[in-house]
Amino acid sequence: MHYTLPDAIAILSRTPRTLHTLLSGLPSAWTDATEGTGTWSPRAVVAHLLSADSTNWIGRARIMLSNDGCPALPAFDPNAQVRDWSHSTLDDLLSQFERVRRENIALLVRWKPGEHELARTAMHPEFGIVTMSQLLSTWVAHDLSHIGQIARVMARQYQDAVGPWATYLRIMQR
Repeated sequence: MHYTLPDAIAILSRTPRTLHTLLSGLPSAWTDATEGTGTWSPRAVVAHLLSADSTNWIGRARIMLSNDGCPALPAFDPNAQVRDWSHSTLDDLLSQFERVRRENIALLVRWKPGEHELARTAMHPEFGIVTMSQLLSTWVAHDLSHIGQIARVMARQYQDAVGPWATYLRIMQR
């Protein structure tokens, strides 16, 4: 499947609502749980998604659209949420994420990136030359990856409780 704006928006616009439905109002035993030292809780994942929406996707797209040639993209700190959002409640994070995502989608729709814009390139600090299409496609896949991560972290809280059925639950095997 190739990147198209309508297909991307179909996922990007649903992510905040999906996370709100899944996480809002749950006890912290679910939302602050991790898979062990150095791993992220569902709450930390929401903070990470908010951080990425606030500083990464649209910021990089703006650089690609406003510069001819192959501009350098800034590095992204995937752990910035620890510093930037550690004192926010989960409901605050979910609300802020929904607002920022809505604003980002509105901007993306206004830009209406066509073939020419999607072919724009930039120099990624780790991957080298990347296209706007790759950046925007990664935004969608990034959302889906983290939704899966949240589901896995939560499911694994019942790793022992499910007993022998763990054999049939692929989410417990990874």
